[in-house]
Amino acid sequence: MTKGYWIARIDVRDAEAYKDYVAANGVAFAKFGGRFLVRGGAHEAVMGPARSRNVVIEFPSYDEALACWNSDLYQAAKAKQRGVEAEILVIEGYDGPQPSASEPAPEVGPASE
Repeated sequence: MTKGYWIARIDVRDAEAYKDYVAANGVAFAKFGGRFLVRGGAHEAVMGPARSRNVVIEFPSYDEALACWNSDLYQAAKAKQRGVEAEILVIEGYDGPQPSASEPAPEVGPASE
């Protein structure tokens, strides 16, 4: 089964207000099997704009990731999310073949193909 992920890019404008959200969201993440892979940490924007905080949460499946987002537990925590600007993406993981040094990279054609 392919895993699911939340990818969040966040600017915290009010750290005190944000603490209420952080204290409340763990219950939902635990119920749906969420596990932090990235939670803040050093980063460098190598292309495009950045936010000050980045988070990646892994779930057992895409369905679990979406169920967590839509759950009453998470929505109650989200209601406490004040003092932030954020983008959050719920995305299905990739479980297919990976590039290897022995295989040439696929050619990329025009966007119309």
